Amino acid sequence: MKKFIPITLLAIILLSCSTSKNYLERSDEDKALLDVVKKLNKSQADEKAIAALTILYASIQKTHLGSVSFYKSENDPARWDKIIGEYEHLQQAYNAIINSTAAFKLVNPQNFSVELLEAKQTAASDYYTLGQTSLNKQGRDNAKKAYTYFRRSDHYIAGFKDAREQMNIAYENAVVNVIINPVQDNSFFFNSGWGNSGYDYSNEYFQQTLVRELRNSNNSSRYAARFYTDWEARRDNIQPDWVVDLRLRDMDIPYPANYTYQRNVSANVRNGTDTGGKPIYTTVYATVNVTRQSFTARADMEVNITDLATRKSISYRNFREEYRWQEERGSYTGDSRALSSNDWATINNNNYNTPRREDILGEIYRKIYPQVKNNISYGVDW
Repeated sequence: MKKFIPITLLAIILLSCSTSKNYLERSDEDKALLDVVKKLNKSQADEKAIAALTILYASIQKTHLGSVSFYKSENDPARWDKIIGEYEHLQQAYNAIINSTAAFKLVNPQNFSVELLEAKQTAASDYYTLGQTSLNKQGRDNAKKAYTYFRRSDHYIAGFKDAREQMNIAYENAVVNVIINPVQDNSFFFNSGWGNSGYDYSNEYFQQTLVRELRNSNNSSRYAARFYTDWEARRDNIQPDWVVDLRLRDMDIPYPANYTYQRNVSANVRNGTDTGGKPIYTTVYATVNVTRQSFTARADMEVNITDLATRKSISYRNFREEYRWQEERGSYTGDSRALSSNDWATINNNNYNTPRREDILGEIYRKIYPQVKNNISYGVDW
């Protein structure tokens, strides 16, 4: 008899599995259970759903309660996030079954609302304690940790003690005053024949625009930093914590190079009609003589963020961009009827519209600027 009972149970389970194979083979048991309940709500006599429900619920309970037991043995503060997640899965299964007449007839689910609330309360308390411990320590990293712990505490129990007030204190402790210095132009062409007519443009575009836009970004994203130009810091007697140095290096705007080449063109043109009135076509030829002027300008921008107290580098990056320009002028020999509209555009181009140094700088800065801004944002972000 002792052997007969397990064999019988095994046969029942195997029979159930054969009729509910699609549900039981899924990797996500929680989702499979919800689908089973939905199926029973539509069709209470569905054999596959009936057979799968009890097996799935038993397996879900065993899996999640086993995980809860394991996580409770850990010392990691994040264990509470995991434990609460497991209880939420169990409560989700309970809610699905208790709200389904068909499913509730087959399974008597366990309510984990008390355990879930107790876990959240304990988590809020533990995170609050961790926040206080971190807040009592020096340094921005500890202030950031404290802010995160207090936020987790308030997340699990809204309004837990004075967690929100402590979050603000931690945030203020983590705030750094960031000075963005003017761009230093160490580029090759500063003393070259191109002159320095656009020198102030880099300062305006990078320093002042960066400060303005980073301030605006901070209003919406709230990262612990305040931004100033060097002039603003001196004017308002701001004590900087970090400094951002911007250095333009290896800016090279070469003189345009000339390249001459020819291309042969042809076209079929109408040349009268035959005796039957049909059009006669003939092929005409021309040679387009082209002189191309072109150059590729390049520049590097070094971005160095330094902690003034420790003299340690928070971030160092080098961004390189380039700007390509070319233009063509031409003449032709041969039959003008062979020329296309593009050929005529080249031939009628009387002057090279060589871009000004300011325009070239503008294009290169336009490409480099968002990379520099994102790098600074990443450096100060939580």
